[in-house]
Amino acid sequence: MTRPNILILMVDQLNGTLFPDGPADWLHTPNLRALAERSTRFANAYTASPLCAPGRASFMSGLLPSRSRVYDNAAEFSADIPTYAHHLRRAGYQTCLSGKMHFGGPDQLHGFEERLTTDIYPPDFGWTPDYRKPGERIDWWYHNMGSVTGAGLAEISNQMEYDDEVAYHATRKLYDLARGHDARPWCLTVSFTHPHDPYVARKEFWDLYEGCAHLMPDVPAMAYVDHDLHAQRIFDANDWRSFEITDEDIRKSRQAYFANISYLDQKIGKILGILNVTRQEKDTVVLFVSDHGDMLGERGLWFKMCFYEGSARVPLMVSAPGMEAGLVTDPVSTIDVCPTLCDLAGVSMDELAPWVEGQSLVPLGQGASRDEPVAMEYAAEASYAPLVSLRYGKWKFNRCALDPDQLFDLEADPHELTNLAVVPAHAGTLAQLQAKAEARWDLDAFDAQVRESQARRWVVYEALRQGGYYPWDYQPLQQASERYMRNHMDLNVVEENQRFPRGE
Repeated sequence: MTRPNILILMVDQLNGTLFPDGPADWLHTPNLRALAERSTRFANAYTASPLCAPGRASFMSGLLPSRSRVYDNAAEFSADIPTYAHHLRRAGYQTCLSGKMHFGGPDQLHGFEERLTTDIYPPDFGWTPDYRKPGERIDWWYHNMGSVTGAGLAEISNQMEYDDEVAYHATRKLYDLARGHDARPWCLTVSFTHPHDPYVARKEFWDLYEGCAHLMPDVPAMAYVDHDLHAQRIFDANDWRSFEITDEDIRKSRQAYFANISYLDQKIGKILGILNVTRQEKDTVVLFVSDHGDMLGERGLWFKMCFYEGSARVPLMVSAPGMEAGLVTDPVSTIDVCPTLCDLAGVSMDELAPWVEGQSLVPLGQGASRDEPVAMEYAAEASYAPLVSLRYGKWKFNRCALDPDQLFDLEADPHELTNLAVVPAHAGTLAQLQAKAEARWDLDAFDAQVRESQARRWVVYEALRQGGYYPWDYQPLQQASERYMRNHMDLNVVEENQRFPRGE
């Protein structure tokens, strides 16, 4: 078979409820809207874990955190776990990453043959939570509400600088791939850090949302005591008592967030435009996804770290031969991305990786349906013990050993305001989902596994910060003597080889 090229466009912390069938009609996203029109769109796609590093490790490996052992933003992603980059590279693909993937540990490639940028976040164990100290705030790296109170305009920021670099290297790489010096098919992953907070945006995009009708949440902030116990732990972890959040703070934060979706849309449009002008569009699968969502002030919650829809639901669209453009409403997971990419590339996961928990989405793009539960896990900051969740049909069931069970009917109650686990009329549904959760998870064993990992990493981190420090940060290789014109090259050959198209 002729293997397609694969372009993965990943963003960070993009709320999937804003993509009910492609981008919401009020978002200024012409390029994502055009991509949606030719894509299979998954309305109910969920992260494997609502946090950056565990969500991304699961997306790459097809494994939930309890299997990948990437529980939090400082857990090592083991080099012996194959990713889609390994599977595709083994099958003959060029594999390249431009941007963020938040790999913990010394392996900063995980199957990518080439990495064009460093990461925006540290790869060492310094961000390790500690279940031995429940409620402890680690001020130098924990989220706080300053992202909300500090929302507003900026022409440059740490994250803009990073995403500008990611887009530059991605576009340069697409031109290089078009030149055809390497005959292998390619897989290019372009991973941005926006619209992740801080909620800061350029005026060009900010102005698009002046007077927007969506600058306040649908569900207003609730009193601390009215939140479930895990939400209270998130408030505590975010140091909410040190900040006074006003309606103006909320409006500015959401306006900047929406503006940064448009900022990304412009960059994605440039990338897709180069794919088109270099005549690679017809031969390329395009997949668009986020690692997790953002609560955006709904019920007073911000950022992620919970299983509510704003945090756990993500946009997911696939434009590929053999997958019809249209809407799929069956729940799916980001752990399905790895087997989907392999399926589209003709790589058999049954033979190579029978341990993978995800399933290919290709049949759903051909009219098939799926009724198995979608599982999520969370065992990172703001938790004192692992939390697990099942999305099954219209139901969502959440469990933590420390908390009462939660059961929501997402069709009747999309904002998850009524916990049906305490309603006798739903006892049968509750029992069914409790049984499914108990068959899947041993929460005591999961908790012990997380605690051991955390304790080991604290020892290693504290040891390695003594004396000489050798960082694991990825250092992009720039071979200046192999770029442009050098005296071991023939100028005529260089000019001919670097031109695309040739002879026109």
